[in-house]
Amino acid sequence: MATDLVARVDLERELASLHAASFAWALVACGYDRAEADDVLQSVYEKVLDGRARFERRSSLKTWLFAIIRRTAASRRRTVWLRRALLARWTEAQPEASPAATPHERAELDERGRRVLDAVRALAARQRQVIELVFYHDLSVEQAAEVMGVGVGTARVHYDRGKRNLLAALKEAP
Repeated sequence: MATDLVARVDLERELASLHAASFAWALVACGYDRAEADDVLQSVYEKVLDGRARFERRSSLKTWLFAIIRRTAASRRRTVWLRRALLARWTEAQPEASPAATPHERAELDERGRRVLDAVRALAARQRQVIELVFYHDLSVEQAAEVMGVGVGTARVHYDRGKRNLLAALKEAP
């Protein structure tokens, strides 16, 4: 019993140390929707702390946690999509477009940062994910592949294409 308590305290400490990076990855996984990222991260923490998700040490804690975040966000997106589809079917309404960033959010970024962020956001989803994981979360391409649930070769292809597309977009930017 005492070892379980020590393990839980250690896990909580590790989760706390990874919180900033986890939230940043949750933002990416949720299409930069802060409220959704908060909800996803809360769900992930609940899964981890109540034992529904167990760390079996087959990878680093960060890689394992990021994979849970990605899967949880994808599951929530599917649920939201299904609800919207059903609502549209019954009310013949079109699903709402996601809101654009507010002027305040855009003003927070300097011009160069905004160009880079816009270029990253314009990448294909898999390219964007692997670039974010490698550059912003200090994961290797192999670890990014595990988080994304794809093969290492696939991750490498998306990583190379993402870098090339990002470089081309930044060269074209004014």
